[in-house]
Amino acid sequence: MTQDLHDLADSVESEQDLLNFIEALKLDRNDEEEKEKVNPSSSYGSGANGWENGNIVSFLDAAVAWGQASINGLEFYKKTDNPWKRVAQILHAGKFYE
Repeated sequence: MTQDLHDLADSVESEQDLLNFIEALKLDRNDEEEKEKVNPSSSYGSGANGWENGNIVSFLDAAVAWGQASINGLEFYKKTDNPWKRVAQILHAGKFYE
């Protein structure tokens, strides 16, 4: 995956930006699935593109957990006032948050 999803999520400003981010997130997951077919990662860590949560339930659980944990910001995360960006950041966290 050539796009940095963290930077892309942080650049979301509009509904169209959010849709573009969701498409990039989907492509990143598809890319990881293809890489894993060729060279499977350990079942004890993340996949080739850093996905910790490979099914929809664990992805959504992680997104909600991070969203709740960061509702007032975090030590290294200042919560954005832009709701489109916030949704993108929550969805991005679903990829890696445990």
